[in-house]
Amino acid sequence: MTKFMVYLFIFSMGLLFNIDAAFAGEAEPKIVGADTAWMLASSALVMLMVPGLALFYGGMDRSKNVLSTLLLSFVCLGVITVQWTLFGYSLAFGSDVGKVIGDLSFLALAGVGLEPNGTIPHQLFMVFQMMFAILTPALISGALVGRMKFQTFVVFILLWSTLVYDPLCHWVWGGGWISDLGALDFAGGLVVHISSGVSALAACIILGKRKGFPAEPMPPHNLPITLLGAGMLWFGWFGFNAGSELAADAVAASAFVVTQIAAGAAVLGWVFTEWSHRGKPTLLGAASGGVAGLVAITPAAGFVGPISAIMIGALAGGLCYLAVLAKHKFGYDDSLDVFAVHGIGGTIGAICTGLFATAAIGGTDGLFFGNPGQLVTQLISVAAAWVYSFTVTFVILKVLEATMGLRVSEEDEVQGLDLSSHGERGYTM
Repeated sequence: MTKFMVYLFIFSMGLLFNIDAAFAGEAEPKIVGADTAWMLASSALVMLMVPGLALFYGGMDRSKNVLSTLLLSFVCLGVITVQWTLFGYSLAFGSDVGKVIGDLSFLALAGVGLEPNGTIPHQLFMVFQMMFAILTPALISGALVGRMKFQTFVVFILLWSTLVYDPLCHWVWGGGWISDLGALDFAGGLVVHISSGVSALAACIILGKRKGFPAEPMPPHNLPITLLGAGMLWFGWFGFNAGSELAADAVAASAFVVTQIAAGAAVLGWVFTEWSHRGKPTLLGAASGGVAGLVAITPAAGFVGPISAIMIGALAGGLCYLAVLAKHKFGYDDSLDVFAVHGIGGTIGAICTGLFATAAIGGTDGLFFGNPGQLVTQLISVAAAWVYSFTVTFVILKVLEATMGLRVSEEDEVQGLDLSSHGERGYTM
């Protein structure tokens, strides 16, 4: 009898341990402190990219428009923060509707509290994504500086974020059709850079050229400010890319490393291409090359290794410089080369992801590792992002042109927007 009781006890304990193990496999998501700390830091790093972008653009424009240029980036912190809070986040990440858009289940952040979203609080995931939503329309502003009405720009970024960014974000990251297709976009090659770069092309075509372009020289007025802005962008980009892993883990570390490597290679790619073409290397070229490399590695950051990052960065640096030259050949006035750096750089990065991705890092192989289908998927997603962004932006601006007007008067443009639109000067000498 005693032996029977002992066996029964052992059997019961084994059964209980098995039951506990089964429940452990179905454990509720829990917030991880390390992941939360990293994502708080990453969100702050991405926010810093907005004033960094403002300085990067501000130094490249003429002195009479420096404050206007800074403001076009900075105002996005206000407009898109409120838009994302009220309905933008819900459209991008709410429950899927037809693989096209999110529903309004998160309207005014209803249901977005401190509960886990993966291993971080839901509100933290929301605010990290908010920083991406803020930065993206700010990128477009570089194509429009010196000639667009401020009030029209404010309405434009509100409409653009709602009708272009939020749906595209849902397609790629929110459970939409591009996600189902299997396209890879680790940190925003499609969502951020192609969307903003291609939209910038549409915008500068509709808006028309600055008065005097291209006959009148329009050199950057303050390259030290531009370099400071580029450095802030580079610094913030570690949160942008490595933070997109949403965890403090090995993939985040890999994304951090390849971000640095690709940007460094792109500095060399741009500088040596420019040096060969013009006979002299320039600081503006080095700064622009670094940004081009950061753009190109963005979609690939969680999927490629260091040597692939060198090739992606060097390719982006050289090709984006050639894309800058193309605006003179085709006759459009992209004031600060947003399309060349972000549209072309994002496209290069998205396609290269389909070439260099390796399952050893991100779980999916590209063409060079035996999976040609991934390249086809990347090309389809790039084409979709191009067509959708250009078309909807074109329509938005045509409507605004007919209702509010797009351009300031010729007199105001000649005087400079700092004084004519805002009543202040960037410099008093």
